[in-house]
Amino acid sequence: MKVTEHIEKAKGETLFSFEIIPPVKGRSIQELYDNIDPLMEFNPPFVDVTTSREEYVYIDRDGLLDKKLTRMRPGTVGICASIKHKYDVDTIPHVLCGGFTREETEYLLVDCHYLGIENVMALRGDAMKEETYFEPTKGGHTYASELVVQIHNLNAGQYLHEVIETDNCSDFCIGVAGYPEKHLEAPSLQTDLKWLKRKVELGAHYIVTQMFFDNQKFFDFVKAARAAGITVPIIPGIKPIAVKRHLQLLPQVFRIDLPQDLIDAVEKCQNNKEVRQLGIEWAIAQSKELKKAGVPVLHYYSMGKSDNIREIASAVF
Repeated sequence: MKVTEHIEKAKGETLFSFEIIPPVKGRSIQELYDNIDPLMEFNPPFVDVTTSREEYVYIDRDGLLDKKLTRMRPGTVGICASIKHKYDVDTIPHVLCGGFTREETEYLLVDCHYLGIENVMALRGDAMKEETYFEPTKGGHTYASELVVQIHNLNAGQYLHEVIETDNCSDFCIGVAGYPEKHLEAPSLQTDLKWLKRKVELGAHYIVTQMFFDNQKFFDFVKAARAAGITVPIIPGIKPIAVKRHLQLLPQVFRIDLPQDLIDAVEKCQNNKEVRQLGIEWAIAQSKELKKAGVPVLHYYSMGKSDNIREIASAVF
């Protein structure tokens, strides 16, 4: 079932969903299942699975370092299929511009269609660690909007190199990212909203936001998006703060502001165990307010761990 259909079927009730990351090569998928199992009691209609782009590693060959490109966390589509089969839940693979050619993207989408996966998340992706700014892959897309167009075209039977008349076209529900505090590369929030609206006009069906810690920023973002003519569902993304280092890391990486009350409370914590509990309590308060406001889904960035997400969901759902 499509994300938009799940939302419609819920008839105003806020749904629970979460996002996981594939395990590092060599690790068992059972570790992933062990973290998913405790969350299934909250009946998530869908689970997102991230895609990691390639990165450089250095291999020692007889004293000489050989620079190679590799993916440390492959298997997104395989994991989606496994979770879909094991838990009878819809899964949403993240499809990236960075690290993939248009042809590779088409192959991935065809595989998803064969597996009965009906939803995809279209994202530009981050710059590689060695890059200051995002550089498109040769033969790939530069912007998420271009990726949305490719997926939308495939739904109409238009492949990269031919149009196929068939009764078996894909019919992907397309999700895209939204930024309540604007994308880090956007010159202003209004400019960012303009491009978000463009993605919707090109075929996106719903929006999931980047994490935020001040609900008013989300409410203001939704209001501005509606004023700009964006009518698709907007799903808030929630990440509980877990360690003191997040005070520096999250603003640096995601260009977000943390509320002063949260900063002060984290600084008073004696250790990361206390920070983690504070993060749970803050996310519970956030979630309850968002749920009361009638958001369609509360989407949690679990980073592959479920203990804190379970505590939050137990209090909210």
